[in-house]
Amino acid sequence: MLSVVVLISGSGTNLQALLKATDNPLYPAKIVAVGSDNDAPGLTYAELHEVDTFVVEPGRFESREAWAQTLLASVQHHQPDLVVLAGFMRILPANFVNALKGKLINTHPSLLPLYPGAHAVRDALEAKATVTGVTIHKVDEGVDTGEIIVQQSVPVEPNDTAASLHEKIKVIERELLVQCVQDIATKKIVLS
Repeated sequence: MLSVVVLISGSGTNLQALLKATDNPLYPAKIVAVGSDNDAPGLTYAELHEVDTFVVEPGRFESREAWAQTLLASVQHHQPDLVVLAGFMRILPANFVNALKGKLINTHPSLLPLYPGAHAVRDALEAKATVTGVTIHKVDEGVDTGEIIVQQSVPVEPNDTAASLHEKIKVIERELLVQCVQDIATKKIVLS
């Protein structure tokens, strides 16, 4: 059974999809903890599933590195096989990334390398893209520059707004993440 820590910053819809998947006793992964950089609404999903939660707020630390060291200690306390950044909206410093090398993945709402960063949906619309999508990738020290694990495209319709396009992407993102974690657990995908 693959043990997973999920890190979130917001509503936790990807987390909710993973938790729902783990309700099936045949799903080969278990979420052992959920962490956040703020009192994120998505933490409620973890609490409803009786999964440990922790919050490590950057503003309480003198540096990003000190914050990341405490976040890392909180993650490592649970001894996960995999750490999933599911809507975690912070760039992690090298000390964090290097400590979890080979077991740290991120979801991103575009077909990387196109539209990295926090505004991928807006950027795709501004570029008048006809296709965007979802990427799950390994995390490295860059911003959305890690090796791509899996991608799926999402068409951009002429009448799409940022909100409507983001919703379409989220539906695919949840499905892809649940499948990707399953494939990592069953060794169809090998991270290191």
